[in-house]
Amino acid sequence: MQQVEFLRQIALSLPETTEEPHFEKTSFRVKKKIFASYDAGNNRACLAFSEVDQDLFSLIDKAVIYPVPNKWGKKGWTFIELDKLDNEIIEDALKAAYCKVAPKKLAERYLPKPGL
Repeated sequence: MQQVEFLRQIALSLPETTEEPHFEKTSFRVKKKIFASYDAGNNRACLAFSEVDQDLFSLIDKAVIYPVPNKWGKKGWTFIELDKLDNEIIEDALKAAYCKVAPKKLAERYLPKPGL
């Protein structure tokens, strides 16, 4: 399965996620808030990370997962190059972005459990 189809499958499996256009891109939203977008022209996604998640995921490979190079990047928005990542990392990154944006009740099933 191509990474973009995998991205779409995982995003739409998350509770109350919708897929909607966002300018020339596709966005994935929960409660009308964007947590991820996909840019077909560059085959990359842009995810809404917390600053901590942005730092952690960027450690995988700063050439493949990196902050958007403007003020949005300072707010946690992060590019991921889909064709250079395996599905497990894409899924983990997408769920982290979802948890940042989703209401606590929706996100809690994907958050790490304390003490584990």
